[in-house]
Amino acid sequence: MNLARFSMAMDGVAWRGLVYSVFILHFVFACQLLLLQPLVSALDGKPGSAAELLERVSQSIKVKRYSEAIDDLNAAIEADPTLSEAYFRRASVLRQLCRYEESEKSYEKFLELKPGNSAAEKELSQLRQARSALDTAWTLFDLGDFTKSLEYVDKVVLVFSPACLKAKLLKVKLLLAERDYSSAISESGFILKEDEDNLEALLLRGRAYYYLADHDVAIRHFQKGLRLDPEHSELKKAYFGLKNLLKKSKSAEDNVNKGKLRLAVEDFKGALALDPNHLAHNVHLHLALCNVLVKLGRGKDAITSCDEALNIDGELIDALVQRGEAKLLTEDWEGAVEDLKSAAQKSPQDMNIREALMRAEKALKISQRKDWYKILGVSKTSSMSEIKRAYKKLALQWHPDKNVENREEAEAQFREIAAAYEVLSNEEKRTRYDRGEDIEDMGMGSGGGGFHPNFGGGGQQYTFSFEGGFPGGGFGGGFPGGFEFQF
Repeated sequence: MNLARFSMAMDGVAWRGLVYSVFILHFVFACQLLLLQPLVSALDGKPGSAAELLERVSQSIKVKRYSEAIDDLNAAIEADPTLSEAYFRRASVLRQLCRYEESEKSYEKFLELKPGNSAAEKELSQLRQARSALDTAWTLFDLGDFTKSLEYVDKVVLVFSPACLKAKLLKVKLLLAERDYSSAISESGFILKEDEDNLEALLLRGRAYYYLADHDVAIRHFQKGLRLDPEHSELKKAYFGLKNLLKKSKSAEDNVNKGKLRLAVEDFKGALALDPNHLAHNVHLHLALCNVLVKLGRGKDAITSCDEALNIDGELIDALVQRGEAKLLTEDWEGAVEDLKSAAQKSPQDMNIREALMRAEKALKISQRKDWYKILGVSKTSSMSEIKRAYKKLALQWHPDKNVENREEAEAQFREIAAAYEVLSNEEKRTRYDRGEDIEDMGMGSGGGGFHPNFGGGGQQYTFSFEGGFPGGGFGGGFPGGFEFQF
């Protein structure tokens, strides 16, 4: 009884195995029918079937499914190695993808089957032109001739090979090198639309946003690429380089806000050193550095920083203003007026600029007047008695009667000395002079303003009186109580 049961169980297993085997065979047959239908159609040699296959290839190309098109064409050729149209279509698709070596072989095979075909010969010629142009474009790129390289890519390679990914990526690199960042974003966007996970396109598009100082968007591109490939060296370099730049820039700004200006200077310089080519960001770093250096009284260094900012953006009003302030520190009065006047013209409603311009113009005017203290050889803190002593000494030294051989020079020097004493010996005039008021407001013209002695006699008399006269009397006997000369 046990043997019977065992026999029945075995029969059941065998039966189930048989059923399972039949099912598997039918499944495989069905798959073959589905997958090999294009091949069967091609082998049958029926025009309608081949046409349907080629039509499907055309539809795949239209929606840019080039891999599917090539797979179908490969299957057709494998099924019928004499199907010349499949070779021609495959050669054309491969040419558009700039898979030039494979494409050339397919054209040559087609021409073996269809010798002298003018369309194939023309496309083969285009292939060779495109391949040569792509090689030339890369050579020019390496040599730094970006404009010429871009011409080869646009006018030859992408004309004959419009789906060439290598050429498209090279074009984006060239646009970046030419600093046409908006076009680089647009072109790399087309690539990502076809393949959103293209790592090189993500990297290049991120760099374009980076150089436009759109750092948040740039970081998102770098992060997406790193999620796809965490070890991608160029993406890592771009991502961490940007993070470091932002950290350094933020540190500089924080130190300015805390009043730690010297630390801010070092941070600004450190940020600028990270990427000298990042002009859209560096222009603001240069300007901020110039501003800090002005506050520190480092006029010369501030001018250099503002020059850098203006080299990037010549219309930057704040840089003109800060450079004007820096030139005041270096006593370049004319330069300060020029910069501030230019800034005022660009922003006529800004009262702060107008006030700065007025200060610069006043400083220029002061710089152009006579320095009476210097003429008398005294300091601005000299007492009245010191001014008198200096004057007596110089008046005696340069009196024309004592300088017969160089009388003209002596007369000029004497006038200057007398004019200086005229201002500095009068407390009210001296105070007004020290405040920077115009000399003409004091009744003095240039070179002493109306103070023109005529030592030859005639005209009015002007008397300088000194208590006790000149030491030792007049010339040859000293001046008793004073001296006079005509003018």
